Amino acid sequence: MRQTVMIGSLFLLFLLSTVDQLQAQSADPIMVTSSLEESIDEIFKDYDTITKPGAAIAVIKNGEIVFKKGYGSANMEYDIPVKPWTIFHVASVSKQFTIYSILLLANQGKLSLDDDIRKYIPEVPDFGKLITLRHLATHTSGMRDQWDLLSMAGWRNDDVITKEHILKLVAKQKALNFEPGAEYNYCNTGFTLLAEVVARVSGKSFYRFTKDNIFGPLQMTNSQFYDDHERIVRNRAYSYEPTNSGYKKSVLSFANVGATSLFTTVEDLSLWAHHLNRPSEQKRPIIDQMNTLAVLNNGKTFNGAYGQFVTPYKGIKQIQHGGADAGYRSYLGRFPDQDIAVSVLSNFANSNPAGLSLQVADLFLAPEMETPKTGKKVKGPKSITLSSNELVAFENHFWNEQSALSRRIYVKNDTLRYNRGGTNETSLAAIAKNKFMMLNVSGLVTVEFKTESGKDKMIVYQENQPDFIAEAYEYVDPSTVDLEQYQGSFYSEELDTRYVFEVVNGTLIAKHRRNSDIPNRMIKADFFNNPARVQLQFVRDNTNEITGMNATTGRVRNLWFQKE
Repeated sequence: MRQTVMIGSLFLLFLLSTVDQLQAQSADPIMVTSSLEESIDEIFKDYDTITKPGAAIAVIKNGEIVFKKGYGSANMEYDIPVKPWTIFHVASVSKQFTIYSILLLANQGKLSLDDDIRKYIPEVPDFGKLITLRHLATHTSGMRDQWDLLSMAGWRNDDVITKEHILKLVAKQKALNFEPGAEYNYCNTGFTLLAEVVARVSGKSFYRFTKDNIFGPLQMTNSQFYDDHERIVRNRAYSYEPTNSGYKKSVLSFANVGATSLFTTVEDLSLWAHHLNRPSEQKRPIIDQMNTLAVLNNGKTFNGAYGQFVTPYKGIKQIQHGGADAGYRSYLGRFPDQDIAVSVLSNFANSNPAGLSLQVADLFLAPEMETPKTGKKVKGPKSITLSSNELVAFENHFWNEQSALSRRIYVKNDTLRYNRGGTNETSLAAIAKNKFMMLNVSGLVTVEFKTESGKDKMIVYQENQPDFIAEAYEYVDPSTVDLEQYQGSFYSEELDTRYVFEVVNGTLIAKHRRNSDIPNRMIKADFFNNPARVQLQFVRDNTNEITGMNATTGRVRNLWFQKE
């Protein structure tokens, strides 16, 4: 009799579980009024046609998915619509799962965040500085970014890029961007290495470890780390980018994990978000660590936590991360104090999941958002008027040595302009004799001009960002320079790649066996930049002969190419 009752109870539990799963797979939104659904549909109206790439959204509140829906096409060749269970590649949203995996092992006493990365991956070069797992987890390691390195070496997103390719590339590096812990600089390399640490310590592939320890326990049945570019994934969305006449496929063939390559759905991300918003007592220490702001060597913090960013939104605490690979775009924003999370996934390169997500968040968070007190408005600094002569005194060209970026300050129509190159510029309004604020930008950004040790400097201040310090330099008119002195073949041992520079129709062209030809524009003596967003500094010996060049991007500094 007892056995019959037990079997009956188990059968009832099975039925209830089945019903729950069926509800989870239903496309119909629940607990949302028709007017609220109409408001969300209005936000996603540009995606709501089968002839365009699409998007999926889910909103979770108090542990329940209160809204989920798909818009547009998951596969434009077969007119397959996006559904809430459509699987997307979510790019860098993957990183928080990598951190969680590391912290699971740390909680088991199998590793420490303060361990040397070379303890687990001795192939990482000895740079003479301790690089810890904590540095990697907070983008403060100083290591060069894998994607920028691969791009300079001639690789493309649609190449098959495996973990082995990245580890071999890392093993050949000879320098860091900066001393570990000294700065924040977003670095995908660190998360590829962390995933490999998980694999080596656990004895399982990262794909299997996360299946067993995250996706299985949380019933994220449509989630996996995609470490095999030939694996078949049912219900997968394909990625697209715009063309002048419509759309084209944006192929992604990654076979590496940790920094990217999580395949998941908005439904599964909702389960994950609730787990982070309301963790069990057992998992709370792990999630508290994930939510903790990183600390630099100088004691300062920034808005980076562990695999996530803490960015308040309209006075409400938000923990978020976005992602972008090929035509895939993703965003997961959590509001833990309200137990709300919004996830938006898209397969269109021009989509903006962060913007879409926050528009939807407005609908659910409106009662709790900060509003200015009655009769008072939130204002920025009060502007003052400077004469034309006073404005002209600030005209100059400035150079940021750290990132090899140039800026031009000049007056146009009685307004001081901050020019980043070409037509990319911002008007400045004076708020003090030597201080200005940028107009029509997000947040308060101020620009200060000063003279130190006889050198003119410009400092750009922005909340939660390092100060951008640039020094005035003597502008060189490129038309007066003999570009033939820069011709020749330049080889990087660290990338095992070569560029040949030739002057073609008055332009210095970089030629590579795999890349299209790249035109380079002089920005100051011996310095050039190009459409590939690489700054080049040609280096001379004591006889003034060019011996090589350093290549710098936003995430790689001073990569050496020897002149052959």
